[in-house]
Amino acid sequence: MKMIDVGWKFENLRTAKAVGRIRLSPETVKKIKEGKIEKGDVLSASKLAGIIGAKKTPELMPFCHPIPLDVVSVEANLGEDFIEFEVEVKGVWRTGYEVEAMVGVMTALINVFDMCKVVDNGMVIGEVKIVEKSGGKSDW
Repeated sequence: MKMIDVGWKFENLRTAKAVGRIRLSPETVKKIKEGKIEKGDVLSASKLAGIIGAKKTPELMPFCHPIPLDVVSVEANLGEDFIEFEVEVKGVWRTGYEVEAMVGVMTALINVFDMCKVVDNGMVIGEVKIVEKSGGKSDW
């Protein structure tokens, strides 16, 4: 096992965007909207958790390079029975930001689970995926 050598690659602006959802009961969504979750503001705390998760990625993933992050943005979309997070990560470096974006999404989703588990034991974290990337060998 080893990290991939990226020393030969050129630095350029790279971006990655990931999304993921957690399904909750409509009653839990209502409590979140009304600020009635005992631990506090679920959306704000989860957005912050997403930023921290993206920044801590190389500490969690053994083959990820510690790379400079210029921007981490986290958006939340609250539906009738779900919360969707979108995390975009940007920076100038020799390797991509896909894993950082996915870890940011997962951290935000897990934070929702942690904050709401006392009122909803049926939550399900759904598909987390990269929806956009640029600056590397393949852009899409």
